[in-house]
This record gives sequence, C-alpha cells and structure tokens, in this order.
Amino acid sequence: MDFLSLAKQRCSVRKYKKDAVEKEKVDKLLEAARVAPTAANCQSQRLLVINSSEGLNKLSKAVNFHNAPLAIIVCGDHSDVFVRPFDKKDMVAVDSTIVADHIVFEAEDLGLSSCWLTYFKPDVIKNEFNVPSNFEPIAIIALGYADIKKASPDRHSNERKEIKDFVYYETF
Repeated sequence: MDFLSLAKQRCSVRKYKKDAVEKEKVDKLLEAARVAPTAANCQSQRLLVINSSEGLNKLSKAVNFHNAPLAIIVCGDHSDVFVRPFDKKDMVAVDSTIVADHIVFEAEDLGLSSCWLTYFKPDVIKNEFNVPSNFEPIAIIALGYADIKKASPDRHSNERKEIKDFVYYETF
C-alpha cells in the first residue's frame, strides 16, 4: 500500500481482541522504531514493551489503554539527546514522537491497530516501571487486533482542515 493510503487507513482503536500480538510482529514494530530518524541521529528514544498480564495490570494504574494486549511506552533520554544550540531546546519529544509515528504506521501495515495515548500519569509510569530519572515518558502506544469496525479512510475529507487553512507560503 502506498503511504498516503496507509496514513488515511490508520485510526485510533479503543477496543481490542484478547489475541496476543505475535513476536514476529513485535519485532517489526521495534525495527520500525529503530530506523526512525532522530535529531542529529542521537537516537534518544527508549522503549518499554509491555505485554504480560502483570505489566498490563501495572500500566492500568496510569492510563486507560483500552485493554490492548500490547503497549509500548515511548520515552526519551534527556542525557543522550541533541540540544539545539541556539535556544537549548532538547529534542526528546521530537525524537520520541517520530519513533511513535513509525510504530503506529508499521502496526497498520502489519494488520494491527493502535491508539496513541498521551493522557497518562507520568509519575505512576515512572514508579511502576522503574523508569530512570533522565527518561521522560512521552507517549504510550496501545496495540493489538481491533475488535470494532475501524473508521473509514475517507473520513479525512470531513474531519480535517483543508490544506489552505494551515499551509502558508513564504511568510505567515
């Protein structure tokens, strides 16, 4: 499938079958994360894969992950990241979101569904999973097989702004 078709097909799913995600597919998700571009190729992303019942139970204390059988907590390492010299902004959030994007699109390509979660309790994630102090949880990706009819790929014509409403040329 071409990328634009894949991007239009992908949607957030909030109801999953209990079926485990096969190790081969998990490995492909992680490879997609590994090859994601990062600022100055620092690769500040750190991923925590959660698929055991114990881990998913701990995760439920911090986030509604919609009972997905797999979740990947995407963190950024503030001690190993490119920092823009002009304003000292570190690129942890940028690197982590690019990696998360690669994960959700690879999931879609593999026939999996996903939900990108940012409404979570970071302190609970840090405590439950022994997250080092220099790591920042940025997103949690819930993954599995959809147990609902997915949104239509054609929904974007009604649900998204038109290009003219957010693109500027040469100046704002």
